[in-house]
Amino acid sequence: MSVANAGRRLTVRHFRKDGGPYVCLTAYTAPMARLLDPHADLLLVGDSLGMVLYGLETTVPVTLEMMVAHGAAVVRGSARACVVVDMPFGSYQESPQLAFRNAARLLAETGCAAVKLEGGSTMAETIRFLTARGIPVCGHVGLMPQAVNASGYRVVGRDATVAATVSEDARAVAAAGAFALVIEGTTRPLATTITRSLPIPTIGIGASPDCDGQILVSEDMLGLFTMFTPRFVKRYAELGAAVSQAARAYAEDVRSRKFPGSEHCVDPPASA
Repeated sequence: MSVANAGRRLTVRHFRKDGGPYVCLTAYTAPMARLLDPHADLLLVGDSLGMVLYGLETTVPVTLEMMVAHGAAVVRGSARACVVVDMPFGSYQESPQLAFRNAARLLAETGCAAVKLEGGSTMAETIRFLTARGIPVCGHVGLMPQAVNASGYRVVGRDATVAATVSEDARAVAAAGAFALVIEGTTRPLATTITRSLPIPTIGIGASPDCDGQILVSEDMLGLFTMFTPRFVKRYAELGAAVSQAARAYAEDVRSRKFPGSEHCVDPPASA
């Protein structure tokens, strides 16, 4: 059963193996966070904001300053959901010490509950370092967008050797102390096997309905991001078309001088 109806802000302690299925969505702004908050258990301030909001081709150029600004906005705009902020590329891979400094900044300056970072066995030491020092971590294995320059965007796990590596990565992340694990872009059997083998909840995106929770980029789900639509996305609205139609109607009214009308203006009081 979802825990989104709890009367206070959810924390990482609510995410238990037997507590799902968890409803997770991305949020990058306070207005969107306000709309999603009553329905979500977890709001992720994903580095996907680089592509969705800034028009970048990948998430790689996203900066820590961008994540701080948007993370703080989402925390201000929400009241119930657990807010997790992505650590951007280059902010944690160099060393556990660098990861701690940047993760501590994210928590302190945004008020978020946890950070998320990509990587399996190679990041286990860093995850262990952070969690031992009071920073909750959500892991991320499978397709890793920050590694797009090395591996591209393709489904992970069709090859048995690769599937075994991803499974090992998932176990390493859980053993290092992550409270949850995002599984992205894998075959369904691989995500199902990982989910059943781990003591922590999994959150799927393009993975398996057997995951303990699901996440989508909200703009994909709402039809607001129209550059491309991943196969795993289900669109629950076509707000992009509605925005375009509204803008066209507004433009027509302005050009024909139908807007603003008298009801939109303030006239001086009638003289006595």
